[in-house]
Amino acid sequence: MSKQATKEKKNKKTDSILNDYKLVCMSREMSLLGRKEVLTGKAKFGIFGDGKELPQLALSKHFKNGDFRSGYYRDQTIMMAIGELTVEQFFAQLYANPDVDKDPNSGGRQMNAHFATRLIDEEGNWVDQTAQKNTSADMSPTAGQMARLLGLAQASKVYRENDLLSDWNQFSDNGNEVAWGTIGDASTSEGIFWETINAAGVLQVPMVVSVWDDGYGISVSKKYQTTKESISTVLRGFKRTKKQPGFEIINVKAWDYQALLDAYAEASKIARDEHVPVLVHVEEVTQPQGHSTSGSHERYKDEDRLNWEEEYCCINQFRQWIEKEKMAESEELDQIEEEAKKEVREAQKKAWKEYQDPIKQQKDEMLALLDSLISNHNDVSKLEEIKKGLDRKNNVIRKDVISAGRQALFALRGKESGAKSDLVKWLDHQQEENQQRFNSHLLSDTPNSPLKVEEVKPSYPDEAKNVDGRVVLRDNFDKIFEKYPNALVFGEDVGQLGDVNLGLEDMQEKYGELRVSDTGIREATILGQGIGMSLRGLRPIAEIQYLDYLLYCFQGLSDDVATVRYRTSGGQAYPLIVRTRGHRLEGIWHSGSPMGMIINGVRGVHVCVPRNLTHAAGFYNTLFQGDDPALIVEPLNAYRLKEKLPENLGEFTIPLGVPEIVQEGEDITVVSYGSTFNLVQSVLPQFEEAGISVELVDARTLLPFDRNGMILESLKKTNRILFVDEDVPGGATGYMMQQVIDEQGGYRYLDSEAKCLTSQPHRPAYATDGDYFSKPNAEDIFESVYEIMHEANPGKYPAIR
Repeated sequence: MSKQATKEKKNKKTDSILNDYKLVCMSREMSLLGRKEVLTGKAKFGIFGDGKELPQLALSKHFKNGDFRSGYYRDQTIMMAIGELTVEQFFAQLYANPDVDKDPNSGGRQMNAHFATRLIDEEGNWVDQTAQKNTSADMSPTAGQMARLLGLAQASKVYRENDLLSDWNQFSDNGNEVAWGTIGDASTSEGIFWETINAAGVLQVPMVVSVWDDGYGISVSKKYQTTKESISTVLRGFKRTKKQPGFEIINVKAWDYQALLDAYAEASKIARDEHVPVLVHVEEVTQPQGHSTSGSHERYKDEDRLNWEEEYCCINQFRQWIEKEKMAESEELDQIEEEAKKEVREAQKKAWKEYQDPIKQQKDEMLALLDSLISNHNDVSKLEEIKKGLDRKNNVIRKDVISAGRQALFALRGKESGAKSDLVKWLDHQQEENQQRFNSHLLSDTPNSPLKVEEVKPSYPDEAKNVDGRVVLRDNFDKIFEKYPNALVFGEDVGQLGDVNLGLEDMQEKYGELRVSDTGIREATILGQGIGMSLRGLRPIAEIQYLDYLLYCFQGLSDDVATVRYRTSGGQAYPLIVRTRGHRLEGIWHSGSPMGMIINGVRGVHVCVPRNLTHAAGFYNTLFQGDDPALIVEPLNAYRLKEKLPENLGEFTIPLGVPEIVQEGEDITVVSYGSTFNLVQSVLPQFEEAGISVELVDARTLLPFDRNGMILESLKKTNRILFVDEDVPGGATGYMMQQVIDEQGGYRYLDSEAKCLTSQPHRPAYATDGDYFSKPNAEDIFESVYEIMHEANPGKYPAIR
């Protein structure tokens, strides 16, 4: 190489390093200025990535198109360095700007530093993930990102090894993508971290986990967090050897620029080329501003620690290294720092103006409306007070404006005028706008929504076979795997055994271990596998063996799955199906029916409660045509019950949110679902014998529930209603009653008190007697209906006792 070429190469390297220095300085200034914006009242809360700039910069140099990040709320430097975050966007989120063009991460719905790239367009179609650097939507629960990270990494393995997906180039380049995870050292104490590490070591997937170790979990020293005060030391047993697979573990100091570059180059190569998980323990991290704007670290760090943090601040050390290597003089670095501060301040001011301008316009419109009201109603002194209160606000938020308008309406109760009508119209329009800003995208409203899938009834040949219910389900799964090459299922005993009830019998043998696979006993990461893979274009069915076990993964189901479309303002989706089975089994630990807990914790997930396995199969077929997450609770006692085998397996569908009237009646409406519905149905002959005409309704889904008001129409006819299930009192029956009596206005049509029949308020006792005395039984159901009819017509229905 000539001297000129060598010089040009050196200059190019120097320029690159100085650009790096400017970027880390900008990130630090964002943290410092962001804290000030919170403490001066312009933003609500702030949490920042100061102290982690240099290691995040080094990581970003190996983050390629198609890669995914599953991190936490201190990764602003990564996001800036990979080109997925601008300073304006950072501050737009800090101010909670609901405009997704200004805050594409969350449309103002998440706290600052909760990042996400937009992975679906407005029509619900996936963008080309291999043409960009991707971030799954951050969330606050500590270590909550870990389970999803496993699935993001496993997707690369599936794409590399499944030949049927070799041309799915929108999602993968032959499985060469790395899933990058980040986590604070204290959060490694969470059980989900350990579960993820163990599962990744078993699965051998391409993920790199960076642990930012600043020695504290808020104020609590790591001597109270981690055995031996070192996560990498504790994890040495996971380290791979020449004979056994496992993790690669790398230790590096947060302030050593060259060592960081080497560490991440090694980590990236191992994960990307070999599909081996890597843990990078980044030690001696500092946190110059403490945990968040909620407090100051001076309260729990002594003077020696604070002095050490100042000396070993990664940016200070980086500057010293640049000067030592004679890449820049002190004056030039000073100038870079000033330029960084100036650019950040200008971007912050722009973000604030873009946030405030539309609200100030609304404020001016409201003041004009109030002026008009005062002119028309000069006898209402309260209006002037409301106007003055709004007018004096300089940093205004939408709440201030809308609240003023609503207070004005209350002050004008009983009065009418054109000015008041103008205010009502303005508020109604703003209500629509704010509904979109703050309450939209709980579920898919795209053309791919499963709510738009039309019903196709199961069809049967003239001499349809009567088979075990599990055979209907198994043969339907066969059609699904045949039809959708990106479909896969996994869980405990799913693979070789074909699940504990043989609903997947022989599927592994036919479709291979990659698509039908066993897992360890680890429900939280079974769900996490499904989350991550669904985000990368796959259609996973994550099996949780029994409904009771759902509690092990409920945090992820509630915090992550149920909220992802909402918290990204429509930017991401998990078309994931969680399969489980439950109801009517015996014993405290295997017969729970916590449906009230579930439906109130997973709004944003469809909850299907079929009464038989033909209906279960229909729900799978419906959901595979849609783009929302769902939970299907298969009735546990149905696998050996006989059902007719449909001839249109894989094609027939069950609509979501549409109940079925199984028997028409005139006297009383009885609503149930799942296995309990079948018990109610078995009592119908007794009702007929007693002269009671029962209209029996199967809810079929709890989320959504009766979208078309079918149960209300039944109630209009019968004027009496009973809700029955095996949840605890006030659980899902209470929810169904609220929906029908309150939401649908069913109270108008009641001639008798609406009632619920549920299990006892404790876990079911063991064995048949335990079941009989803990849950609704046939006699309970009959007597509950009869008592309602007796109260209505004691002459026709005399007292039983």
